[in-house]
Amino acid sequence: MDAGRVSFGFVLCVAFALSGVVFSTAELHRLLHPPKDDGSLALLVVGDWGRRGAYNQSQVAVQMGIIGEKLEVDFVISTGDNFYKNGLKGTDDPAFEESFSKIYTAPSLQKEWYTVLGNHDYRGDVEAQLSPIIRKLDNRWICLRSFIVDTEIVEFFFVDTTPLVNKYFIHPEDAVYDWKGILPRQNYLSSLLKDVDSALKDSNAKWKIVVGHHTIKSAGQHGDTQELLHQLLPILEENKVDFYINGHDHCLQHISSINSPLQFFTSGGGSKAWRDDINWMDPKELKFYYDGQGFMSLEITESQAKFVFFDVFGNVLHQWTSSNQLLHSSI
Repeated sequence: MDAGRVSFGFVLCVAFALSGVVFSTAELHRLLHPPKDDGSLALLVVGDWGRRGAYNQSQVAVQMGIIGEKLEVDFVISTGDNFYKNGLKGTDDPAFEESFSKIYTAPSLQKEWYTVLGNHDYRGDVEAQLSPIIRKLDNRWICLRSFIVDTEIVEFFFVDTTPLVNKYFIHPEDAVYDWKGILPRQNYLSSLLKDVDSALKDSNAKWKIVVGHHTIKSAGQHGDTQELLHQLLPILEENKVDFYINGHDHCLQHISSINSPLQFFTSGGGSKAWRDDINWMDPKELKFYYDGQGFMSLEITESQAKFVFFDVFGNVLHQWTSSNQLLHSSI
């Protein structure tokens, strides 16, 4: 990681972390990550990956390294479910190095990894992933519950979506979830949604992108997440968010909203996939669906955003470009 590009805001946040403070509230902490000298930004997005290299995780990582070098990516976004099947057991869990540090070894991937938590992460010791101890093991790892990455031209709003989903509380089945820092739940959710709404309203960025683990709209196995449809989506639409990026469904997909310019991108193909199911949607909405492993790239300037989906072999599956004037064109 290029130490010269680390901003004051990022240093300040890390200073808090190294002092032992773990950000466990819903407050949106802001990290600064400057764009390239020409004002552009390039990044990769991968989700649902942490399986010690199994289920083609290692092969996806290789292709990420190749594409990352070609695009000169500035950072990587992880859309959650970082460690299967039950998160990390603690800060000394070898799964961290075996599923992350020893897998994503390409030079181009030695950048910040901005990470949200998924439902499987909540089945382990959640605070292990948030801990400064983990970051000392690999300084690429940046994981908070909810936060903002400000790149000047784009603001990324990372949202902790797992506590929004009722079934994890009401019908957890055989899973045990770690709700430290979440309870009382309604207070946490009220604060989170209020903070997201306030941060979006205050944003003057050219682009607003929200990142969460769970789907809002999906043709995959999990389908739409009703709690997000009812509680988060109205906030995104009211504040004219451009894109929502998520994982959770182990597939790659692009869905257009029929009610607003908002676009939905799923990048959850980091390892185990091929579930052989799809809930077909109106083709006006479902622009692309791939039931398999892979990842997504995003190249963005003040005036244009280009999304590309790649499979496990590095083949381009789908690409789509948007202008900042909301004149969309499929390619």
